[in-house]
Amino acid sequence: MTPGELRANGEGKGEDEIHERWLRLLNRSTGDRGYRDEWFDEQCGGCRFWIALSGELGLDWGVCIRAGSPFDGQVRFEHDGCERFVARADGTFG
Repeated sequence: MTPGELRANGEGKGEDEIHERWLRLLNRSTGDRGYRDEWFDEQCGGCRFWIALSGELGLDWGVCIRAGSPFDGQVRFEHDGCERFVARADGTFG
């Protein structure tokens, strides 16, 4: 991928490459043997402090804005999670 190919609106190349690279940074992967059942309902995509990115990447990725979270200001996968989770009041996800 060369500079300028990817656009915030998803009109560009490289989304798959970015997605795969960022997946290596997960805190909690639902596929890990140590994944706890109670974490399933505490995924980033259901947290009131998670804001989805725009475009194609926004289908799976957003930014954490939770003060005190180790991920504050970082891009997170919607199925990741942390101990600072707060459910959305309306119960929506993603």
